[in-house]
Order: sequence, then structure tokens, then C-alpha cells
Amino acid sequence: MKTPNAVRLPIIALIVTVFLWAGAGRPGRAAAAEAGKVRVLLITGGHGFEREPFFKVFQDNPDITFAASEEPQAQARWKADAASQYDVIVLYDMWQSISDEAKADFLARLKEGKGLVALHHCLASYQNWPEYAQVIGGKYRLEKTVENGGEKPGSTYRHDVDFTVRLADQRHPVTRGLTDFAIHDETYGGFDVSPQSHVLLTTDAPTSGPAIGWAKTYGKARVVYLQLGHDHQAYENPNYRRLVAQAIRWVARR
Repeated sequence: MKTPNAVRLPIIALIVTVFLWAGAGRPGRAAAAEAGKVRVLLITGGHGFEREPFFKVFQDNPDITFAASEEPQAQARWKADAASQYDVIVLYDMWQSISDEAKADFLARLKEGKGLVALHHCLASYQNWPEYAQVIGGKYRLEKTVENGGEKPGSTYRHDVDFTVRLADQRHPVTRGLTDFAIHDETYGGFDVSPQSHVLLTTDAPTSGPAIGWAKTYGKARVVYLQLGHDHQAYENPNYRRLVAQAIRWVARR
């Protein structure tokens, strides 16, 4: 039996309306699901790393969305207009060149309250910019230097070390729920730690400095440095993943 045109047209219009409404609803629901997540700007460059397992640490974190950017292009993301796209900066770079403009942009974002998580080899970035060491709370010296009238030797590293990470403060939000744990990772020795840094993690590994993780503030920003994280053997350690995840949440004030 044929449907009369007078009836057929309203039915078609209704079907099209329902279809469009359903299609429009999907992005809306997706946007709502993403709305509560911490937006992370993840910066790499200047040091090799195992890309797939490293990025998986962030892909597997249900609390965040992230955009990856490499040096030197990443420094453009510190400008005020670009900064509206993220809540937290995560540094996993080891970069040296930086303009005065980029320095000012970086510090301005921290003074506004953008959170900062600094990982592993970024402790050696910006050797000739003293304020960077004040920001992250420490410095790995790539070579012997003279500072404050005294000579300091270069820092050291050792690959493939099995050691125990001990919690210096189990009540801090970054370490909460964790206990001392074993890890296979790279150690650093002879690096500086600011007295303003609140130490969260320590080790007695002879090739490492005693403090290997800390929290601090700079301007309105919360800052966490974690020395761990050289390769997949660290990335896949559930304790490392939890530290990174909780550090991001804490600096984001979640």
C-alpha cells in the first residue's frame, strides 16, 4: 500500500530530525566526558627515549588528555593565547637554547598557576639559565662549573641499576597510597637539590643522589620533579605510573 504524499513528507522530516539530533548528541556527550580531565602539554626533545612505551604512560591515564610537542617548537605553546589549551606542563626534554621571550612566557605561565611536572633528564635543561633550576628545584650539571666562587664537578649517571625507592613523605598527595618499591632505572649522582624543595622520594643507591623526587611551588604554580623514568622498565612499573598520575593531579589542584 502506498503512503499518501501529505503523510509521507512529515514522516520523512521527523526521521531526518531524529537522525540529526542523535548525531549532534554524540559529540556533546564526548565533550562532556572530556570536560573533567586534566589537559596536559607534554614536551620532549633533545634526548632520545623509547617513544611508544613512554607515551603509553599518558595514553593509559584516564584522568588526562594530552598534546605532545617537541622542542624547540614547544616553546611557542608557552604564550598566553596557546596556554588556554592546557592545565599542566610536563617536561621530558633536555634542551638548552631559549630566548628571553620564551623565558618570560614560561615563567608567566607558572606565575599564573599552570602546574609543572618535571621528569628525569629535564633536570639537565637550560644549563645557562639559573632561574630554571629555581623553578624545578634542582640541577644536573653537564660539566664542571664554577658557581658562587666555588668549583662544582659535573653530575654523573649510571644505566641499568636495580634499587629501592623510599618514601620520605607518605602523606603527600603525590605519594599517597604507595609504599617503598623496587625499580630498574637510571640513577643520577652529584646533582643539586634546592633547600626549598620538599623531598618526597629518596634512595640509598650508591650511584644516586639521596633525594630523587620532590615538590615545591614557584609563583602560583605547584611543581613536582621525579628523577625516575629512563626507559620502558621504569615506564611499565606501576609505582612510577602512579607517581606520574598523582603528580599531574596535584599540580593541577585536583
